[in-house]
Amino acid sequence: MSMDFLTKHMSCLSNWQLNVAPGWQTVGASVLLAAGSLFVVSRVLVFARVILSLFVLPGKPLRSFGPKSSWAVVTGASDGLGKEFSLQLARAGYNIVLVSRTASKLTTLGDEITSKYPTVQTKTLAMDYARNQDSDYDKLKELVDELDVAVLVNNVGKSHDIPTPFALTPEDELTDIVTINCLGTLRTTQLIVPGMIQRKRGLILTMGSFGGLLPTPLLATYSGSKAFLQQWSTSLGSELEQHGITVELVQAYLITSAMSKVRRSSATIPDPRSFVKSVLSKIGRNGGSPTYAYSSSPYWSHGLMAWFLTCITGTMGKFVVGQNRGMHESIRKRALRKAEREKGKKRT
Repeated sequence: MSMDFLTKHMSCLSNWQLNVAPGWQTVGASVLLAAGSLFVVSRVLVFARVILSLFVLPGKPLRSFGPKSSWAVVTGASDGLGKEFSLQLARAGYNIVLVSRTASKLTTLGDEITSKYPTVQTKTLAMDYARNQDSDYDKLKELVDELDVAVLVNNVGKSHDIPTPFALTPEDELTDIVTINCLGTLRTTQLIVPGMIQRKRGLILTMGSFGGLLPTPLLATYSGSKAFLQQWSTSLGSELEQHGITVELVQAYLITSAMSKVRRSSATIPDPRSFVKSVLSKIGRNGGSPTYAYSSSPYWSHGLMAWFLTCITGTMGKFVVGQNRGMHESIRKRALRKAEREKGKKRT
């Protein structure tokens, strides 16, 4: 191959680069700019949708799920969120089926409801979801089969007593968490759904948790149970939408309750009344959970946190999970120190 041949072709290549490459570079830069702009616009639109959902747009009216004579079933009804759901649904005119473990608490709540709302009827069923007894579910089936159940609130749940490494978690605690949170919710819902399908209307609210949204070391079993409910609710929502039934998993951060062991409310930790009010006023809105179908984070601060975790930082990265682990390790240390102090007081 002669030097003249090489020189000639190198000259042609240089001319091509000078004349053609700048054009391709311009096209490439335009494509990247357009893609970047599209990404930014999409993020802005998602955030705008979150703001509208949390602060502006109303949810579906409660009465759209059933007439005045219809019923709401609330599990874990005797305390905290369950009690507040029962009171606010009664105020909306629904008759209430109260399901929880302690009969005396259910009776007290039933009396409170009927004294405040004389036209509202109540029925109670004391059952311990941890036992998973067929006889209890038979009683529940017998109770609801004769009723027009328009609303089901799957609120019953259990967490760990304190944050605990999985290897140290007692076996009975593992079993109770999965049995109550997962199996109890599934079996109760399966009793209610056929009637809703027949009537072509209904609302199923299931209490989720940021523990299911965000992997939570030291609460691994609880976190896994709530993640299961997330996937199950989304699947169920797609199945039942064609029958006119609204399914919504409610993602929540901390709320003042016996389960959370938080007593003081704040901007990020509402009391049950404020939280339930936000849930019932925003049904059908995603709140701060635009990436999850049939899910909602309706309370304003929880919604903003959910949006930040799902759309900005991501929920599965090592950094985020590590930060969550550190927080729960700190909570565990404080809980153990408190237990030691209480033990010392008993000795003296």
